[in-house]
Amino acid sequence: MAQFDRELISNGTPMEVIVGFSRAVRVGPFMSVGGTAPVGPDGKTVGIGDVAVQTKCILEIIKAALEQAGSGMQDVVRTRIILTNIDDRKAAIDVRKDYFADVRPVDTIMAVERFVNPEWLIEIEADAVIAGWPSS
Repeated sequence: MAQFDRELISNGTPMEVIVGFSRAVRVGPFMSVGGTAPVGPDGKTVGIGDVAVQTKCILEIIKAALEQAGSGMQDVVRTRIILTNIDDRKAAIDVRKDYFADVRPVDTIMAVERFVNPEWLIEIEADAVIAGWPSS
């Protein structure tokens, strides 16, 4: 059975070390991007009160993590959209489809009561299978 290296992808937030998590993990051709929040490089919430702006911010963070591991949005096979208000789903979906209209990964949409930071209206997770592996 093949053994794969484990690659930890970081976007440099201090919470990764404090909490003990990675933005993403790649093992062979498989990659998972953890629950991604709308946090800018300055550590502050982006788009307070605007789920569409937060969704775009999150998808850009996910895109950067995928690219850092030699992947991209075209390799995403699943997304999970987690909202604090299920009525915001249309705004989130409208932004999501700008990134995935041609890729069409499977998707789950759900609502939770709240996130760690009450300014966050949405978090998104993504899983990818990297095409062309092992040459990637």
